[in-house]
Amino acid sequence: LLLDEPLGALDLKLRQEMQVELKAIQQRVGITFIFVTHDQEEALTMSDRIAVFNHGRIEQVGTPAEIYESPATTFVAGFVGISNVVSGDAARAITGRPASFTVRPEKIHLREPGAPTAADEYSADGQIRDVVYLGMNTRYRVALDCGSDLTVVEQNLRTTSMDVLAARGRRVRLAWERAHSRTLAESE
Repeated sequence: LLLDEPLGALDLKLRQEMQVELKAIQQRVGITFIFVTHDQEEALTMSDRIAVFNHGRIEQVGTPAEIYESPATTFVAGFVGISNVVSGDAARAITGRPASFTVRPEKIHLREPGAPTAADEYSADGQIRDVVYLGMNTRYRVALDCGSDLTVVEQNLRTTSMDVLAARGRRVRLAWERAHSRTLAESE
């Protein structure tokens, strides 16, 4: 069954309800759905397998987790969800290699400047430039000393909106597990 943007005109709440309903129908009936969407979250929610196209060519095919956690190319990393792509001198300063890599914002931890880094982690120092309080989480944009910007998303488990407001301009160390960095191939 081909479904071409079937939920595009619905408001967010109804769209989310219909995603669950369509997925249940597909599983109950047992036929293949080809679901065309430009909404990346919807693609992750609705799919057993995803094909990401770039200028009519397939960039990557995989499960939602494979596409999100292990993007093969710069295009896929930037297209599916929010991703930090680091290249050139900044990549070399962080990893010791010039190859471009990606790390998802929710995989990065904010720490105090000079905090120790574990052997299985990468880290970079910088200054918080922008802060966006989103209720259950906060999004930070950090300008790194090595010349790149990274986006960090942290849940507000122990953070208040007042803490968030005070964060702008603060020096921090960003750290993440090396396993969460993915080396990227360049897209054509």
